[in-house]
Amino acid sequence: MMSSNDVWGLVLSYVYAFGLLIIVEQVAKKLNWPQFVSRKIIHIGAGMWTWAIVLLFDHWYWGVVPFATFIVLNYIFYRQRTFSAMDGEKESPGTVFFAFSITLLFLLGWRNQPDDQLHLILPAIMAMTWGDAMASLLGKYFGKHRFQLRGLERSLEGSVAMFIFSTLAIWGTLLFLQYFEINSAFSQVKPLSLLGKSLIVSFILTGVEAISPFGTDNLFVPLIGASLLFFLL
Repeated sequence: MMSSNDVWGLVLSYVYAFGLLIIVEQVAKKLNWPQFVSRKIIHIGAGMWTWAIVLLFDHWYWGVVPFATFIVLNYIFYRQRTFSAMDGEKESPGTVFFAFSITLLFLLGWRNQPDDQLHLILPAIMAMTWGDAMASLLGKYFGKHRFQLRGLERSLEGSVAMFIFSTLAIWGTLLFLQYFEINSAFSQVKPLSLLGKSLIVSFILTGVEAISPFGTDNLFVPLIGASLLFFLL
């Protein structure tokens, strides 16, 4: 069964996705943005669309379709270097991993029901959306204290940014879901307790991000984040 909202959800999702890619591509060329910056803008834009997915679709099985199809499309874009703002010669298939992790989380925990698992899914996705993007951007341009982990170069500034922005993303998402009573699973949990749990999850995810090679942080951070929240909430 497909409702009119599902149809509009699909149409708007693909218009948004390709519009985001094309607009960022064109603006980046005109303003001479570094490809790295454009990639992170697309990363944030894609992650934030998960909110629209949840709000637009009446049926979860149609809602997973946009990100599921972009697993394949992002792989093609990555292999063919279709969008320079999205994939450069040295880039990893992180966009493929990100689409896969979001699809998997939606498949496992979203059912358009009051007792679904959005309180686990959305905070974890937001941690990846904002934490990873800001860690990369701030680490790239302000990272002065660099170190090696498992052959990967990281910066203290980038890791601190990951921790701070992941905490804010997780806590903010939980507060939003609680305030609007989108899920009753943690309705009685105090905001300060939610902050404490957000700090714990973000601390672990910062370590996960630091040791994840070749764009796999886009896979491991959301999945591990959702798993940690499952046990803490």
